[in-house]
Amino acid sequence: MSTVNPKLWIETPLVESAALSRAAGCRILLKLENLQPSGSFKSRGIGSLLSSSLKSRSSSNGAPVHFYSSSGGNAGLACAHAARTLSLPSTIIVPLSTPASMIAKLKLAGAGEVIQHGASWREADGYLQEQVLPKDKGGVYVPPFDHEDIWRGNSTLVSELEGQIKEYSTCNSSGNEAANHGKPAAIICSVGGGGLFNGICSGLDAIPGWKDVPIFALETAGAESLAASLSAGSLTTLPGITSKATNLGATRVAERTYVNARDRKNVHSIVLSDAEAAMGCYRFADEERILVELSCGVSLAMCWDGRLAKYFEEKIGRNLEKSDRVVMVVCGGSNISLETILKYKVDYGLSDDGSLMKGKTVGEGITQLTGDVKGTAEKLGKDVGELSPEELKIMSFVEGMMKKA
Repeated sequence: MSTVNPKLWIETPLVESAALSRAAGCRILLKLENLQPSGSFKSRGIGSLLSSSLKSRSSSNGAPVHFYSSSGGNAGLACAHAARTLSLPSTIIVPLSTPASMIAKLKLAGAGEVIQHGASWREADGYLQEQVLPKDKGGVYVPPFDHEDIWRGNSTLVSELEGQIKEYSTCNSSGNEAANHGKPAAIICSVGGGGLFNGICSGLDAIPGWKDVPIFALETAGAESLAASLSAGSLTTLPGITSKATNLGATRVAERTYVNARDRKNVHSIVLSDAEAAMGCYRFADEERILVELSCGVSLAMCWDGRLAKYFEEKIGRNLEKSDRVVMVVCGGSNISLETILKYKVDYGLSDDGSLMKGKTVGEGITQLTGDVKGTAEKLGKDVGELSPEELKIMSFVEGMMKKA
């Protein structure tokens, strides 16, 4: 763990998942970043930036430090929590569309003030930098992902991984682990603006023999700013975000993100649908009893329906082996609840086991979902009127869908 300020983030566990390993056909090792103080990996990078800012100002006699972030999502939560831990004030600027529940979470995390302004993050950020910061000589701008200190903080994930993965020893096909430098067969992570991804790249570069570890960089369709840039051959800005995975919603990745993905042969960009991301969230909750948002679920989706084996063959050029240790960065996130998980089942046509109901019409999907709830009642010896609140929620969603169909 970094010695900059260990209170701002923690060393998270690396845990092998029997359920996901069985589904993927290899050894899936979960790096549980959802356990960070703020609920996501953002605690590392944002914590690093706040610590560095304090060091750079320690020798000056300027105004008291006050941190400002324009993120109404996980970066804002990380900023508020880290500032509170340092006993310093923070102000978060969010768009007018930010839900009251998220504003409450930001205040609970420690934000001294939450200001709503503008219709989008870009407008909120512009207001912060042009109107708010100039009035505070001690103000420190905290970007969500595009900063060297953030990447440095996120790289600590890999330095932890180097020591932790030794507990899960394995041999390659030739029976020689030493020749493989004890490194993972691949790392899977989600990409929004690229703060986590850039940190992983830096972390791999710092460990002898690890620079070429394959990285699967996951995005959802409608938020695939990295994939769009790689396809265009230049840094590209999306016209907007249409994916429900709003915390991956950077219309333009950091320049470092694009350069790393373009120049490193070990980086493989993959785009999945919101439905696949929802499936990943639902099945992960069912198998591991852990709730994560869509931006994390898109990476987890790689474990099911042969996706990981398919992309291993297509991108890396070899078959996935049962002994391969693949690290899944469970990046976490705050935009999730039990109600949302239940709603995914209806909105994306998920069956009881969480799988996508491929090839079924909307009517067939609704019929199956209705049958799922009634079947649950029958198994419990209940009438539909005696269903639990959770089961009734599913039924109400189904009825709503039937009215739309």
